[in-house]
Amino acid sequence: MPSLNSKLPHTGETIFTEINTLAAKHDAINLGQGFPDFPMNGELIEEVYLAMKSGRNQYAHMNGVPALRKAIAEKVKILYGREIDYEEEITVTPGGTYAIYTALTSILRSGDEVIILEPAFDSYIPNVEINGATPVLVPLSLPNYSINWKLIRQHVTERTKCIILNSPNNPTGTVLDKNDIRELHDLVNETNIFILSDEVYEHIIFDELDNESLLKYKYLYERSFVCFSLGKVYNCTGWKIGYCIAPRDLSYEFRKVHQFNCFSCNTPIQYALATFLTHENEYKNLSKTFQLKRDLLASLMRSAGLVPLTSHGSYFQLYSFRNISGETEMAFAKKLCTQARVACIPVSAFYKDQTDNSVLRFCFAKKDDTLWEAAERISQFISRL
Repeated sequence: MPSLNSKLPHTGETIFTEINTLAAKHDAINLGQGFPDFPMNGELIEEVYLAMKSGRNQYAHMNGVPALRKAIAEKVKILYGREIDYEEEITVTPGGTYAIYTALTSILRSGDEVIILEPAFDSYIPNVEINGATPVLVPLSLPNYSINWKLIRQHVTERTKCIILNSPNNPTGTVLDKNDIRELHDLVNETNIFILSDEVYEHIIFDELDNESLLKYKYLYERSFVCFSLGKVYNCTGWKIGYCIAPRDLSYEFRKVHQFNCFSCNTPIQYALATFLTHENEYKNLSKTFQLKRDLLASLMRSAGLVPLTSHGSYFQLYSFRNISGETEMAFAKKLCTQARVACIPVSAFYKDQTDNSVLRFCFAKKDDTLWEAAERISQFISRL
């Protein structure tokens, strides 16, 4: 038998697979992985059916159905004031994670370095490593998980090829502000550093804050791949439809990788989304809807004994259990799953070195009844400790 030298020797089963398996075994309420448990809009489902019935079932254009790319360009103009060439700058992808991987693959070579802020979404580090580059890990500053730009500058070298940003952030729920944008501008000014901006939760932002998308800022956009997820917008994460917006030259390189990987995405779903993107209220109401759920879960968790940390966006909020248990995050998360029967994700899993701060991530993109029941189970569990 041939021997195999793994390209990801330190990567195993993801925390999401491990916790989801444990949750299923113990019939736990799953507040771990980021997916809604309530139905999506029935009109969008009907649009997919109509697209299928009308014969739109063959390969789509490699870059995405033109009608969908036009609708995305129009949305960008409305939200961020930027004119995007739908033909040259938008590529539809099978999910946001794919867009991130493809962007990195199009620019990275062996020996390059990529700055990643931790805790970080779990795909970033493997995406960098599989392309022969080195992740340079910079911690966010506790307790608010803010960006320490001075520390980032200390990690920039002549080999720095890219910095990955994620706002609203998964897992922390933090968002970029205008000061972060100024610092980022100063950091990359007159350098060859690219930016990968993960903005899949662009419409789920709270407390009347603005989404400081890199699409707003011409100088930053000129060196950026900006990645999105339509699954997060329309509560259909299983459809795995996202897109990447990048300047023409960067999109050209992105598409070189894309064409030999998935080539094209689900055709009838793209046509349905193209129609549905014109319904602005569908995405404009998301912030209000999910802020109510964030606040509900936070109130219930406080009563149970967990301490909510600040979340200004995404599906997620972090909670500290420092005053409850001295166990590791992984141990306490597994105990919640097996004994309280509520699944969550230890934030240590979002650090390469498993940094432990007694913090867990909970997803509140669930029905209110689900959140009430989960909090009640946790409260009863904590009362028995």
